[in-house]
Amino acid sequence: MAMSSRREILLGAALGALGICFSRQPAIAREVFAVSHTDAEWKTLLTPDQYAVLRREGTERPFSSSLLKEHGRGSFACAGCDQNAFSSTTKFDSGTGWPSFWAPLDGAVGTSKDASLGMVRTEVHCSRCGGHLGHVFDDGPKPTGLRYCLNGVAMKFHPLSA
Repeated sequence: MAMSSRREILLGAALGALGICFSRQPAIAREVFAVSHTDAEWKTLLTPDQYAVLRREGTERPFSSSLLKEHGRGSFACAGCDQNAFSSTTKFDSGTGWPSFWAPLDGAVGTSKDASLGMVRTEVHCSRCGGHLGHVFDDGPKPTGLRYCLNGVAMKFHPLSA
């Protein structure tokens, strides 16, 4: 039996860890939500980018979302089920490259522990369909001190009608 070099062992471990991170089933998938579809149905209902974020807990590139520059009055809804999740009155510019809010609408989101990528974060998902919206951090502005850092591709904007 040939001896593996230290480099080969470390490379194998790193590639294995990356495979786990990028192929894992979302933990939230085990919960039951009011809006639910099969994986095949979600793939037909969502764009490939929406599917990658909402159903596979992906992250869009920073500064790529048109919602980052959306400053109109209205609501930001889940792109998976159209449930309003955040009000424009709680949106702020965090400088991170993702749409950020200091509070969700009552009952619109749920949270769960996300231990992927070698760190522990709080994942934010839609309370109606379980779609992954982003993460929440405790470095936001007053009055909550929270920063809901969200993927724009996971949301739609509904302007207030005049």
